[in-house]
Order: sequence, then structure tokens, then C-alpha cells
Amino acid sequence: MKVLVPVKRVVDSNVKIRVAADGSGVDLANVKMSMNPFDEIALEEAIRLKEAQLAEEVLVVSIGAERSQETLRTALAMGADRALLIDTTDDVHADIEPLAVAKLLKAVIDDEQPQLVLAGKQAIDNDMNATGQMLAALLGWPQATFASALTLEDGTARVTREVDGGLQTIEVKLPAVVTVDLRLNEPRYASLPNLMKAKKKPVETKSAGELGVDVEPRLEILKTSEPQTRQTGEVVPDVDALFAKLQERKIV
Repeated sequence: MKVLVPVKRVVDSNVKIRVAADGSGVDLANVKMSMNPFDEIALEEAIRLKEAQLAEEVLVVSIGAERSQETLRTALAMGADRALLIDTTDDVHADIEPLAVAKLLKAVIDDEQPQLVLAGKQAIDNDMNATGQMLAALLGWPQATFASALTLEDGTARVTREVDGGLQTIEVKLPAVVTVDLRLNEPRYASLPNLMKAKKKPVETKSAGELGVDVEPRLEILKTSEPQTRQTGEVVPDVDALFAKLQERKIV
């Protein structure tokens, strides 16, 4: 069985985000970039399936600028077998919209014929949470989202999902699309020797044009701004004073 894992290059989760002075987006100058954390979890699960001899090959795919090769090489160092970069832009600030990403992934899947797609439930830069669902719809495959547990058996995937009311367990027939949540596993670190080896491994590159997909944006970002600064609280001496303040502000 072949497993395909899409991975995205995003601002490292430990970095404090800065908005560009002109409000056009996030300032990426001298900012550490890394693999989207949810994608790391999806990749870790794919590698574990291979180690359990439930999968023969793990293919990682990244979509964006050429610098996304760094993310792919990290994935190779973690244990992925092959890497594919779909080069869609020269601008590292450009973010390919979910529908275009889903169409590009479908084109790759039509060619590679994986039996399972493991993806992060969302990217931490835009929080769209849409690509996995759109991809399943385009493929006509069953989907299981927000997975916190996954087992494969007899051509089916048994997935425990995190929902508002607790946990829901479903079974879907393979091939399928599964998007993963935080509690599925703890991703491994890529060791330095493996990172050095990954630098020498080939990364296949294709363009959006080769795959016949139009990636022109349909959405326009009008403005990006910092969240409002939280106002300083006020200390009151007792409950009566608190109640008076609440009445004064017409809260009670």
C-alpha cells in the first residue's frame, strides 16, 4: 500500500508573528520556517504504518515555492521514501488556495494511485481546514476528519474522530482521505545524520502547468492587522463595588 502525505511550509509555531508594515500580510523576513505541525503528525502516522508493514511506500508532496524543498527534505529525514515538489510560485508570500491545492493533489493521486491520503486537518498559517474535504470530494473517496486514532484492517480504515460531543469511531473503505488531529501521535525528530543524508536525496519537481491546474487566486486579502490589545483590568475592593461597576457598564 502506498500512502501520500501532503506537507506545507509554514512559519514555525514558536515564532511570534509580525504583520507587515503595509498590512499586506505576515512579515516573513528572517523568520524561521518549518513543517506544519498537523502535517508532521500525519507523516509520523504514515511512517508508523510502514514500520508496521501495513504500507510499502510513503510519498510526501509539497506545493508552493522552491524553498519548500527544505520541508520535503525534513520529511525524507524523518522516514519518507520519496518527495515531490509542485512548484507553483516564485513568491514565498503567496499562499495557494485550498481548492487549487486539492486539484493539484488529485492530479498527483491519479498518477501515483495511493490507497491512503494522510493529511493534517489544517495549516496553522491560514486555518482553512478545507483541503482534505475538498480532495475527498474531487476524488469521490470516503473521508474521515480530525482523527485521533487510526487502524487499518482488511481494506478498511477504522478512525476515531474528535467531535464536539466527545469521540466518534467510524470505518471507511480504502482508498480514503484521513485528516489528523493533535492527539494522534507524537512526531519523531529528524536526526542530524538523516538530515545530512536527505540533502543528497533527489526531490522530483513538477509545475502546476504540467498537471493542468490553474492556481490563480479567487480570494483577495484586503488587509492584515494585529489583534486588538487587551484592555487593562480593574481591581475592586469587594463584591458590592464589583456589582456597582457591572451596573454602571450595564452588564447586569
